[in-house]
Amino acid sequence: MKPTNDNPTVQSRVVTQRVHCDWRRAYALAADPARLPDWASGLAKSALVRHGDHWTVRTPESGDARMRFAPSNDFGVLDHWVTPEGVPEVYLPFRVIGVAPGVSEFQFTLLRQPHMDDAAFARDAEWIARDLQALCGLLEAG
Repeated sequence: MKPTNDNPTVQSRVVTQRVHCDWRRAYALAADPARLPDWASGLAKSALVRHGDHWTVRTPESGDARMRFAPSNDFGVLDHWVTPEGVPEVYLPFRVIGVAPGVSEFQFTLLRQPHMDDAAFARDAEWIARDLQALCGLLEAG
Protein backbone atom coordinates (compact mmCIF):
# COMPACT_ATOMS: atom_id res chain seq x y z
CA MET A 1 0.00 0.00 0.00
CA LYS A 2 1.40 3.29 -1.08
CA PRO A 3 1.27 6.59 0.81
CA THR A 4 -1.29 9.02 -0.55
CA ASN A 5 1.07 12.00 -0.74
CA ASP A 6 3.84 11.55 -3.34
CA ASN A 7 5.25 15.07 -2.90
CA PRO A 8 9.02 14.73 -2.14
CA THR A 9 9.03 18.06 -0.29
CA VAL A 10 6.63 16.91 2.42
CA GLN A 11 8.09 17.43 5.89
CA SER A 12 8.23 14.56 8.31
CA ARG A 13 9.06 14.13 11.96
CA VAL A 14 9.83 10.83 13.67
CA VAL A 15 8.47 10.61 17.21
CA THR A 16 10.05 7.82 19.27
CA GLN A 17 9.36 6.26 22.64
CA ARG A 18 11.23 3.46 24.40
CA VAL A 19 9.39 0.87 26.46
CA HIS A 20 10.64 -1.87 28.77
CA CYS A 21 9.03 -4.94 27.22
CA ASP A 22 9.61 -7.39 24.40
CA TRP A 23 8.80 -5.93 20.98
CA ARG A 24 6.35 -8.75 20.19
CA ARG A 25 4.28 -7.89 23.27
CA ALA A 26 4.43 -4.19 22.37
CA TYR A 27 3.37 -5.04 18.82
CA ALA A 28 0.43 -7.20 19.97
CA LEU A 29 -1.08 -4.41 22.06
CA ALA A 30 -0.42 -1.59 19.57
CA ALA A 31 -1.75 -3.64 16.63
CA ASP A 32 -5.07 -4.42 18.33
CA PRO A 33 -7.70 -1.95 17.02
CA ALA A 34 -9.89 -2.68 20.05
CA ARG A 35 -7.14 -1.26 22.33
CA LEU A 36 -6.63 1.96 20.33
CA PRO A 37 -8.97 4.06 22.54
CA ASP A 38 -6.90 2.98 25.58
CA TRP A 39 -3.85 4.92 24.41
CA ALA A 40 -4.39 6.83 21.13
CA SER A 41 -6.32 9.88 22.34
CA GLY A 42 -5.34 11.78 19.20
CA LEU A 43 -7.06 9.25 16.99
CA ALA A 44 -9.74 7.31 18.81
CA LYS A 45 -12.32 8.96 21.03
CA SER A 46 -14.47 5.82 21.20
CA ALA A 47 -14.41 2.12 20.38
CA LEU A 48 -13.71 1.17 16.78
CA VAL A 49 -16.39 -0.64 14.80
CA ARG A 50 -15.34 -3.19 12.20
CA HIS A 51 -16.84 -3.05 8.69
CA GLY A 52 -15.24 -5.83 6.60
CA ASP A 53 -11.69 -4.73 5.71
CA HIS A 54 -11.83 -1.38 7.54
CA TRP A 55 -12.89 0.14 10.85
CA THR A 56 -14.88 3.24 11.76
CA VAL A 57 -13.80 5.43 14.66
CA ARG A 58 -14.93 8.71 16.24
CA THR A 59 -11.93 11.05 16.29
CA PRO A 60 -11.48 13.95 18.74
CA GLU A 61 -11.13 16.60 16.02
CA SER A 62 -12.55 15.27 12.73
CA GLY A 63 -15.71 13.37 13.62
CA ASP A 64 -16.06 9.89 12.16
CA ALA A 65 -13.16 8.43 10.20
CA ARG A 66 -12.52 5.23 8.32
CA MET A 67 -9.34 3.31 9.25
CA ARG A 68 -7.31 0.54 7.68
CA PHE A 69 -4.39 -1.25 9.31
CA ALA A 70 -1.31 -3.04 7.98
CA PRO A 71 -1.87 -6.80 7.97
CA SER A 72 -0.55 -8.74 10.94
CA ASN A 73 3.17 -9.30 10.42
CA ASP A 74 6.42 -10.45 12.04
CA PHE A 75 8.28 -7.21 11.30
CA GLY A 76 6.75 -4.75 13.78
CA VAL A 77 4.93 -2.77 11.08
CA LEU A 78 1.93 -0.96 12.58
CA ASP A 79 1.12 1.36 9.67
CA HIS A 80 -2.42 2.60 9.35
CA TRP A 81 -4.46 4.77 7.02
CA VAL A 82 -7.13 7.19 8.25
CA THR A 83 -9.80 8.82 6.11
CA PRO A 84 -11.71 11.51 8.01
CA GLU A 85 -15.02 12.59 6.50
CA GLY A 86 -14.44 14.86 3.50
CA VAL A 87 -10.63 14.61 3.70
CA PRO A 88 -8.21 12.52 1.58
CA GLU A 89 -6.76 9.42 3.20
CA VAL A 90 -3.79 10.05 5.52
CA TYR A 91 -0.94 7.53 5.74
CA LEU A 92 0.51 7.01 9.24
CA PRO A 93 3.79 5.02 9.23
CA PHE A 94 4.34 3.35 12.60
CA ARG A 95 6.85 0.72 13.77
CA VAL A 96 8.00 -1.08 16.87
CA ILE A 97 11.49 -2.54 16.97
CA GLY A 98 13.42 -4.52 19.53
CA VAL A 99 16.50 -2.53 20.55
CA ALA A 100 17.76 -4.85 23.32
CA PRO A 101 16.42 -7.85 25.22
CA GLY A 102 13.25 -6.63 26.94
CA VAL A 103 13.47 -3.13 25.42
CA SER A 104 11.52 -1.89 22.42
CA GLU A 105 11.14 1.41 20.63
CA PHE A 106 8.06 2.79 18.94
CA GLN A 107 8.77 4.96 15.90
CA PHE A 108 5.91 7.01 14.50
CA THR A 109 6.55 9.11 11.40
CA LEU A 110 4.35 12.18 11.24
CA LEU A 111 3.95 13.38 7.66
CA ARG A 112 2.97 17.03 7.43
CA GLN A 113 -0.32 17.34 5.59
CA PRO A 114 -0.89 20.11 3.02
CA HIS A 115 -3.37 21.96 5.28
CA MET A 116 -1.06 22.00 8.33
CA ASP A 117 0.66 25.16 9.44
CA ASP A 118 3.74 25.04 11.71
CA ALA A 119 1.64 25.18 14.88
CA ALA A 120 -0.62 22.29 13.80
CA PHE A 121 2.38 20.17 12.81
CA ALA A 122 4.04 20.80 16.19
CA ARG A 123 0.76 20.15 18.05
CA ASP A 124 0.29 16.80 16.25
CA ALA A 125 3.87 15.75 17.07
CA GLU A 126 3.30 16.59 20.77
CA TRP A 127 -0.01 14.68 20.75
CA ILE A 128 1.66 11.62 19.22
CA ALA A 129 4.39 11.79 21.87
CA ARG A 130 1.73 11.83 24.63
CA ASP A 131 -0.11 8.91 23.02
CA LEU A 132 3.10 6.87 22.76
CA GLN A 133 3.81 7.59 26.43
CA ALA A 134 0.31 6.34 27.28
CA LEU A 135 0.94 3.18 25.24
CA CYS A 136 4.19 2.62 27.12
CA GLY A 137 2.40 3.13 30.41
CA LEU A 138 -0.06 0.37 29.54
CA LEU A 139 2.75 -1.99 28.54
CA GLU A 140 4.94 -1.30 31.56
CA ALA A 141 2.00 -1.60 33.97
CA GLY A 142 1.60 -5.20 32.83
